[in-house]
Amino acid sequence: MYTFLPLLSNAFTDNLIKSVLLIALVVIVLIILVSCIKIVPQAQAFVIERLGAYVGTWGVGLHFLTPFVSRVARRVNLKEQVIDFKPQPVITKDNVTMQIDTVVFFQITDPKLYAYGVENPLMAIENLTATTLRNIIGELELDQTLTSREIINTKMRTQLDVATDPWGIKVNRVELKNIIPPREIQDSMEKQMKAERERREKILQAEGEKKSTILVAEGNKERAILDAEADKQAAILRAEAKREAMIREAEGQAEAILKVQQANAEGIRLIKDAGADSAVLQIKSLEAFAKAAEGQATKIIIPSEIQGLAGALTALKETVKD
Repeated sequence: MYTFLPLLSNAFTDNLIKSVLLIALVVIVLIILVSCIKIVPQAQAFVIERLGAYVGTWGVGLHFLTPFVSRVARRVNLKEQVIDFKPQPVITKDNVTMQIDTVVFFQITDPKLYAYGVENPLMAIENLTATTLRNIIGELELDQTLTSREIINTKMRTQLDVATDPWGIKVNRVELKNIIPPREIQDSMEKQMKAERERREKILQAEGEKKSTILVAEGNKERAILDAEADKQAAILRAEAKREAMIREAEGQAEAILKVQQANAEGIRLIKDAGADSAVLQIKSLEAFAKAAEGQATKIIIPSEIQGLAGALTALKETVKD
C-alpha cells in the first residue's frame, strides 16, 4: 500500500503539469489570434508587409493579420497636418538678408508612397520648403517681398505640391508666418512710415482746410443769394404797395373828379330847369375863367365870347360910376 501512494502522486503531478502546459498553450494561441485582429480607425491607414514585401493597404474596418508572416509596417494618419518650420535666412534680389518662417498644411493621399517614397518625409518637406523659399525670394526685392505674400504663398504651394507628389503627399496651403528684416531696415522702415503718416496728416489737414474754405464760401454765396432774393422780394413788395397806393389815389382822384362833374352837371341841369338866359351862362363862364386864372398856368387862352362879355362889363362899370 505504501508503494502505491508514491506512484499515484507522480501520476497526479504529471497530469497537473500537462494541464498547465495545455492551458498556457491555449492562452498563447488566443493571445496570438487576438493580436492578429486589427481594427483600423477613421482617417488612418495601415501599410501591410508579408515576409518584408508590401502586400496592401488596409482602410477603416476590421482586419485579420496572418501570424508570424505579415505585419503592420506603418500606420499612416490621413488627416490634414500642419508643420511650423523655424525661421530660415533668405537673401533678396537687392542683397538684404531676412528671416522668414513658414507654415505648411499638407495631407497624405497615398500611404504606400508615403511609406516607401522617402526616408523622413517631414524633414524632406522642411528642406524642400527652405530651398524653394530661397529661390522665390531671390527673385524679389525687399519691398516686393514685404507686399507680395500672396504671390509667394501661391508659388511655394505649387512647387511643393509638384515635388511632394511622388511621396504621396499633397500640399494644400503654404503661409509665410513672419518676415523679419534686419534691424537697420526696420528702423529705416519705421522712419519712412512715420514720415508717410506725417505727410498724410498734412494732406488731410490741408484737405480739411480746403473743404472748410469751400464750405464757408458756399455759405457766403448762399447767404448773398438769400439776401439778394430777400431784397428782390422786398423791392417787389414795395413796388406793389406803391402801385396799389397810386391806383388807390388815382381811383380817389377819378372819383373826386366824377363827383365834381356830377355836381357841375347837376348845377347845369338846375340852371337849365330854372330857365336861365344867356347872361347867366356868361356869368358862369366868367366864374370858370376866374378859377382858371388862379392856377399856375403861364398862358391862358380867353375865348372871344368872354372877351366881349368882359368889355360889356367894363362899360357897364363906367356907366355906373358916372
